[in-house]
Amino acid sequence: MTLEPRLLEALATVQDPELRRPITELGMVESAFLTDGTAQVKVLLTIAACPMRSTIEADVTAALSTLPGVREVDLTLGVMSPEQRAELRESLVSRSIPFSDPASLTRVIAIASGKGGVGKSTLTANLACAMAADGLRVGLIDADVHGFSIPGLLGIPEATPTRVDEMILPPVAHGVKVISIGMFVPDNKPVIWRGPMLHRALEQFLTDVHFGDLDVLLLDLPPGTGDIAISVSQLLPGSELVVVTTPQAAAAQVAERAGSVAVQTGQKVVGVIENMSAMVMPDGSTLEVFGSGGGAELAGRLELVLGTKVPLLGQVPLDPLLRSGGDAGVPLVLSHPSSIAATSIVAMARALTHRPRGLAGMKLGVTPR
Repeated sequence: MTLEPRLLEALATVQDPELRRPITELGMVESAFLTDGTAQVKVLLTIAACPMRSTIEADVTAALSTLPGVREVDLTLGVMSPEQRAELRESLVSRSIPFSDPASLTRVIAIASGKGGVGKSTLTANLACAMAADGLRVGLIDADVHGFSIPGLLGIPEATPTRVDEMILPPVAHGVKVISIGMFVPDNKPVIWRGPMLHRALEQFLTDVHFGDLDVLLLDLPPGTGDIAISVSQLLPGSELVVVTTPQAAAAQVAERAGSVAVQTGQKVVGVIENMSAMVMPDGSTLEVFGSGGGAELAGRLELVLGTKVPLLGQVPLDPLLRSGGDAGVPLVLSHPSSIAATSIVAMARALTHRPRGLAGMKLGVTPR
C-alpha cells in the first residue's frame, strides 16, 4: 500500500456518508500517490452496491483537487475483502447497547403521547431536524413499529439501509441518521407482531444499527403505554420522556397516562409539548380550534403524580404548513424556518439539548497524577 502523506491529509477530510467518519480512519484508502501532477488514489467501498458510491467519488475528487500541484485526480473504486469488512465491523460494532452505558454522553429522549393523532411523529421529525441544523449529531429511531411514519415525514420513504455483513448503516435525511421498520417492509405492508417481537426489533435497532457517536438519540414511541414503552425503559434505563398532547382537556387526561408510566419505569419526564394550539389567522387574531390549556394542565398533573418539576416546553400553533411539510418530506423547521410554529419547535429543541446535566459517575478518561 502506497500512501502519500500530503494526499492522506486531504483524504482525511472526506467522510463516509453513512458511517460519518473519515475514510482514512475506516481503512478505505488502499493507495494514494502523486505522479507528474496526477493524484492516483484507490478507495475501497464497504460493499460493491454501495448506494453512496457517487458521493464518495465526488468528495474524494474535490478534496484532492484543491491541493497545490495536483492537476488531475485518477480515482479507482474497489471493494473491501470479507476480512477487511470483518475488521471494520469489529472496530465499529459492539453487541451491547452503547446508549445504555452509564458513561454515555448521548441524550436519549423518547417522544410519547397518550393517543394517536396528536402530531407526535411530525413533532419528533421536526425536533430531530432542528437539532441537526443546530450542529448536533442526531439519531432517530422510529419505534412506532405498527404505525411507522418517520421515513415519509423525512422524505425517504423508499430508503434502504446499507448492510455490511451483520452491521446496519442507517440512511441519513436532513443530517439525521434514521432507522425504521418501514425500511424493511415492502409495499407498505402492515406489521402484525406481538410483544416479544416488538421488543426484539427495538433491541436490534439499538445493537445492530451503527449510529456512531451521537449527541442526541430520539425515539418516536407508539401512542399509549404498551410493549414498546416498557421495552424502552428496560433497554435504555437512562432515557427521558417528552409527552405530546393537544389543547383539549380530554387529550390531556389520556396523555397523563403516558407520562405517569415513568413512576413504574423510573424514567424522567423532561417536559410537555402542546401541539395544535391556537391557530394564527391572517389578520393576527387566533382561533382555538381544539380549545386551550391542555398542555399546562398536563404538566401540572404530571408534577403531582411524579413529584418533580415537569415544564411545559412550548405550544405549537395549528399550522397547515406543518402538515404539508410532512407530506412533502421536508419538515417545517427547514422549509419555513421563520414561521411561528417552526420557531416554537426550534426553541423547544434547544431547551431539550441545552439543559445542564451533571457528570457524576461518568468516566472522563482522566487519570490523576
